[in-house]
Amino acid sequence: MASIITATNSNGLTHVADNSGVLQLASGTGNLVTVPSVTGTAMVSGNMPAFSAYRGSGGQQSITSQVWTKVQLNTENFDTANCFDSTTNYRFTPNVAGYYQMNGSLYFTGTSTVRGIVSLYKNGAELTFGNYMGSFNSTQGVAVVSTLVYMNGSTDYLELYGYVQATSPTFVDNPALSMSGYLARTA
Repeated sequence: MASIITATNSNGLTHVADNSGVLQLASGTGNLVTVPSVTGTAMVSGNMPAFSAYRGSGGQQSITSQVWTKVQLNTENFDTANCFDSTTNYRFTPNVAGYYQMNGSLYFTGTSTVRGIVSLYKNGAELTFGNYMGSFNSTQGVAVVSTLVYMNGSTDYLELYGYVQATSPTFVDNPALSMSGYLARTA
């Protein structure tokens, strides 16, 4: 639905937007916002992709020590644009091109845990990683990662991977084993 915004100036004259494609919004003296003429979808807080997913019900995910493994994030806290697949591929494929703030955390257990690494993979290749920075005790730990990444809005996707060096390692079904992201700015 389209609307015409009218404004009344201090002289009592009403102004209607012209056909230049530029929209100006004024609030008080000197507070002017100019929206340039553009094509495409205007992003507002209600339609920007954002999600939060974690390893929930279904038990711990058993993994092999020293092997990169995709985390099966099977529970969503929210997914505003239905862009996260929590049942098959466990990946985020946004439908709007732009720059996304992405976060991930790996919560893992294992006997004699030596090392844990969490990585964000873009289109099947490692994008960035974060290291295990301590533990609750010698049998569990958390690694975190955060980055800003460009996504094309159609074919680009992100996945969370983990690497644990330990005896009998697992990814723990817990909200601390998670990935989240949101559109920070369109392209």
